[in-house]
Amino acid sequence: MGQQKTEMDIESLKHSERRRGSCWDVFLVLSITFLFIAVTAVAIVEVTYLNDLRSGKYLVRPSIQIGTSKLIGGVGGTPPPEYKMQKFAYLEATSSKLMNQTMHWDSVPYSAGQSVGSNFNFDTEKQSLELIQAGTYFMYMNLRFTCTSECTAGLLTVNLYDKLTCQVQLPAADPTPVDRKCWTVNWMEEKTQLLAQMTVPKGLKNWKLELNSSGFGMFLVD
Repeated sequence: MGQQKTEMDIESLKHSERRRGSCWDVFLVLSITFLFIAVTAVAIVEVTYLNDLRSGKYLVRPSIQIGTSKLIGGVGGTPPPEYKMQKFAYLEATSSKLMNQTMHWDSVPYSAGQSVGSNFNFDTEKQSLELIQAGTYFMYMNLRFTCTSECTAGLLTVNLYDKLTCQVQLPAADPTPVDRKCWTVNWMEEKTQLLAQMTVPKGLKNWKLELNSSGFGMFLVD
């Protein structure tokens, strides 16, 4: 009788383990499915925003509207251009030379001022962009290179502090412009200073950076 009970207990444990295993499999599948849906949703939002960036929606004339007329003193709930721009910054390249150096940028005219909002401080001497407010930032960089003569091939890298790395593979003797778009989302502390460092491989010749098509920007997400 005792042996029969032991066998029943063992069989019961086996069924219990199978049930737990089945529940774990279901949980794992649901978790992976949820993660896939979440990643896909984020990718769709980011791709949509990148398309808006390429069209100039945010770089030149930001159209995000925040708050109400009571909060910002606007008419009909529409913020003035300066209010829209305070969380944005956009800098355009000012040197076409490719060399190991801190890249040179400058703001561009926007509305009655420049393309650096009040949440940022751009130091033209240090070529650094300082964050006035901590938070999560969307950062992006657009780079375009053209071959001026008989060009050599090489892998060029641009590092924006330790937050964004943009690598560009430049081919040999190709007259077609090379475009590279890089982006990331990062939490950054107040007073963080961002500098872009260009690293050029040895032997890279006759390539230049197109100024009007190269720049970097960022905006505060929260």
